Amino acid sequence: MISSFIMLNLRSRSSVLSSCFSRNRRTFSSHSVLFSRNASCLAVDSDVGHKAVLIDEVLDLLRPKPKQIILDMTFGAGGHTKSVLGHCPDVTIYALDRDPVAYNLAQKLSLECTQVIPLHGKFSHIMHLLSPHGIDRNVDAVLFDFGASSMQFDSAERGFSISQNGLLDMRMDGNQGQMSAADVVNYLSEDGLYQVIKKYGEEKRARLIARAIVDSRNTYGKITTTTQLAGIVADVYKGFSIDHKTDRLGRPSHVATKTFQAIRIFVNNELNELYNGLELACRLLKPGGICAAISFHSLEDRIVKRHFHGIDMDERGNMSVSDRHRNPSVTHGKAEVERLLVRRWDPVLRHPVTATEAEIRVNPRARSAKLRAAIRTK
Repeated sequence: MISSFIMLNLRSRSSVLSSCFSRNRRTFSSHSVLFSRNASCLAVDSDVGHKAVLIDEVLDLLRPKPKQIILDMTFGAGGHTKSVLGHCPDVTIYALDRDPVAYNLAQKLSLECTQVIPLHGKFSHIMHLLSPHGIDRNVDAVLFDFGASSMQFDSAERGFSISQNGLLDMRMDGNQGQMSAADVVNYLSEDGLYQVIKKYGEEKRARLIARAIVDSRNTYGKITTTTQLAGIVADVYKGFSIDHKTDRLGRPSHVATKTFQAIRIFVNNELNELYNGLELACRLLKPGGICAAISFHSLEDRIVKRHFHGIDMDERGNMSVSDRHRNPSVTHGKAEVERLLVRRWDPVLRHPVTATEAEIRVNPRARSAKLRAAIRTK
């Protein structure tokens, strides 16, 4: 069951769309798939600054073998895909990404590596994109690397970054007709903003921040840049002692980090896509296939953990199977009891794998990464 925690995104998104998008919008462009059947794969370097995290740990879990089918659900700059090919060139990798920049990189890689088949779309589009290739319950491994990429954060014009001024955008899909971060902060009600910032940013001062955003747009006009939004949040914090956390490198995070995270998650419908992606991965994997998922904040990790352990998002923690289904007004037959006891996933790791201090020094983005994995059962 999808929890109310995730469903907030659907309700609030509908509110934004109905209140501020009466004007016509362009429809989504069709999602294309590119084949390339050239020579064997060579090392292809990219000039983007994105570095994949936990590469060695992912390889230890996936253990790619010749003739396997692997689905990279978040291609990015291709770091994980290239590492798999470097370890075992004789695999087929379907490389999915919703970001057109990442998709273009996947296309370039496929010109050198015929094993790589680029796919452009969201997690929820994967069945449609794979259908022409006859892929259904015959995948050996699925990899997710959730969250925004360094390519997105490092491009001021994409509107993800607090440290670089740019237009408030945050759309991972690029300008494809969906609402932007500017639309959210300028049209959502104070209560709607509070719900988004509280749920998706876990921000303790969400109410004050939501009120400050509404006051600012009413007084000074539309909020259009990342610097404006960051400044509004910073002003809210001026009356309080700075008690936000530092990262594993000891660096203080900006007070607007949680607010930016919340709006980005909402704009891109990230948690619903994450949930759908895990559900579809379960359908696509063959029995014994493995799914590895890298998350970067507690909301993502909570969904991954509960999905792999078969726990509903709304359940309290540490419940036994009998506690979960105990109800004195309901009688379960033998078949129903057996169904309830069947688990779709067998978690590989009791606790998530995190980056080493050495990796964090080289790639600071790895500091918050958590890797979980599970085997698809019969």
